[in-house]
Amino acid sequence: MDGEIGSDELRSLLDDEDARVVDIRPPAAFQRGHIPGSENVPFQSLVDEVERFEGVDRVVTVCPHGKSSVQAARLLASYEGFDGTVESFEPGLDGWDGPLEDAASAETAEAAADEGPDAPF
Repeated sequence: MDGEIGSDELRSLLDDEDARVVDIRPPAAFQRGHIPGSENVPFQSLVDEVERFEGVDRVVTVCPHGKSSVQAARLLASYEGFDGTVESFEPGLDGWDGPLEDAASAETAEAAADEGPDAPF
């Protein structure tokens, strides 16, 4: 694991296409509200899904209180096929002062992006 980051640094990473924000909570919790642009890989599935992160430059793990995400970051960092930077979001979602996205708003945003700028109203 390469350390922990705070809200300001995470906010700056949300627009970085080379960084992935990984929320390790169960799917139901993720759907109720998550950091925009984050992806859900529940902690229990992380070992089976670790290959998804091969070739990724930077991964930030997120959990409710910033504790389990440290374990998840260590797990990812120990994987032989991963050589990027892995950090934990130190304050956890409880300390996130930015917006949260729920499953419905994420689907709406994705549908709008698929329709393009010239889509009829």
